[in-house]
Amino acid sequence: MRITALLVSVLSILTLVSCAAIVNPSGRMQNALSAITAESLLSEIKTLSSDDFEGRKPGTPGEAKTVAYMESQFRKLGLKPGNPNNTYLQSVPLAGITSTATSDFRVNGKAVPAEIRKDYVASSNHFSPEVSVKDSEIVFVGYGVVAPEYNWDDYKDVDVKGKTIVMLVNDPQIPDPKDASKLDEAMFKGRAMTYYGRWTYKYEIGATKGAAAVMIIHETALAGYPFTVLSDGSAGEHFTIQRPDNNASRVPVQGWFTYDKAAELFKAAGLDLAALKQDALKKDFKPVTLPGAKASFHISNTLRKIESHNVIAKLEGSDPDKANEYLVYTAHWDHLGRDTSLTGDQIYNGAADNASGSAGLIEIARAYTKLFPRPKRSILFLSVTAEEQGLLGAEYYAENPLYPLNHTLANINMDGLNQWGRTNDMVVIGLGNSGLDDIVTDILKTHGRSVTGDAEPEKGFFYRSDHFEFAKQGVPALDTESGIDFIGKPAGYGKQKRDEYTAHDYHKPSDEVKPDWDLSGAVEDLKVLFETGNQVADGLYYPLWKPDTEFKAARDAMMKK
Repeated sequence: MRITALLVSVLSILTLVSCAAIVNPSGRMQNALSAITAESLLSEIKTLSSDDFEGRKPGTPGEAKTVAYMESQFRKLGLKPGNPNNTYLQSVPLAGITSTATSDFRVNGKAVPAEIRKDYVASSNHFSPEVSVKDSEIVFVGYGVVAPEYNWDDYKDVDVKGKTIVMLVNDPQIPDPKDASKLDEAMFKGRAMTYYGRWTYKYEIGATKGAAAVMIIHETALAGYPFTVLSDGSAGEHFTIQRPDNNASRVPVQGWFTYDKAAELFKAAGLDLAALKQDALKKDFKPVTLPGAKASFHISNTLRKIESHNVIAKLEGSDPDKANEYLVYTAHWDHLGRDTSLTGDQIYNGAADNASGSAGLIEIARAYTKLFPRPKRSILFLSVTAEEQGLLGAEYYAENPLYPLNHTLANINMDGLNQWGRTNDMVVIGLGNSGLDDIVTDILKTHGRSVTGDAEPEKGFFYRSDHFEFAKQGVPALDTESGIDFIGKPAGYGKQKRDEYTAHDYHKPSDEVKPDWDLSGAVEDLKVLFETGNQVADGLYYPLWKPDTEFKAARDAMMKK
């Protein structure tokens, strides 16, 4: 009897200890975090970026393989279908357009030769087989910005309807009146690009003004990528969302000039582009018509409508009162597909961009399935389509959410993971935008790491990935990148690797898994994003935008519904 009683006591103690270990926060988290490994992450990246997936372009066999793979991974993890219709898919209606452009630029009847993809790119998002612009006047509109809060208007009530408007890339680069080596923080956030600097805004305002064509003057430093990214990206099919008006409300022709070709065109018209660029930094700048200059475009479009897909899975929240509130992790599964006009390697494998983020989404999902008890609120894992075509999958979800956005706490996005080893820091794009940044900062501190703001805010990275579509609707959004302070590496190593990637691999067939990849830093970053999401999902309050951010008003209006 005594032996039996002793055994019962020991078993009871062991049971209590076991339960305590499960409930203990550190033990609970460690069990989940250990599920994120460099080995499985690399394996997933290699699969998604293999030639078998043909560059993962929407509307191709590569999409079917990618969507099936993401769904199968979510199923294996035991996650529920994320669509309320009991599937893992959200249909995204896309219009596929393959544009062939010809153009004619003349000054006083004399041609200014320009070669497509070398000197300029042009296309149309109108879902129409032919789009033409004939002998339109060419008008320089500075940066093409209308920003009432800065008392800024680059159009000054000049009618540009039916004209080709040419504008500079990025925001007005206004010098600080106290230090000409810096930009004025009181105007367009200084170095940090605002949405006015994004090409999407420039096409949108051009359409609002009734322009026949919008041509942006490219500069690598201010665009954030070389012209080859535009010329390579213009080849083959591109996509828009299928809309009832067949995109008739969009500007008929949109494109880019190289800086040198734009300068040549201006010179032929008797104008100095460099001088006009300086004039465009003044509030009293007015549009300048290029004397005698005319532009003609003819766009032939091959058209098709396709049904692409977002893939979505759900981890049900453990608190019945909070399970109808959601945290969303996102990563885009798509890349640029195959370009048969290339000699040699024709497949844009997109290993870093964004097989790595898609693999990270799977890793974080796996970690949540190892977490007990589960978070109070539900977690959505959203693998979106057509990011490379203009954030279309995320835009479609944000405009047609499967779960109400006023019940969506936050979005955490992954687009390109660290391939080069461990870092002492982690970059938050748009640092200071929301309370999510504060959570990340605190979690990094517990790991002896620090947060770093975007080292290149002028490139507008906050507006260049899927989280932006959530932010536009008012949902607090977090986007992070690899840190720049690499452990055991010399100062400047991080910037060197980023610059090398941008110059040699970004949106090129060479974006493949490299033999020297070290994913140890990516694993640590994913664990931080996991902990951040878990803290949000278990938190007392919804994360908030900071008072001076452009997205706060949309969130405030949403939460009143």
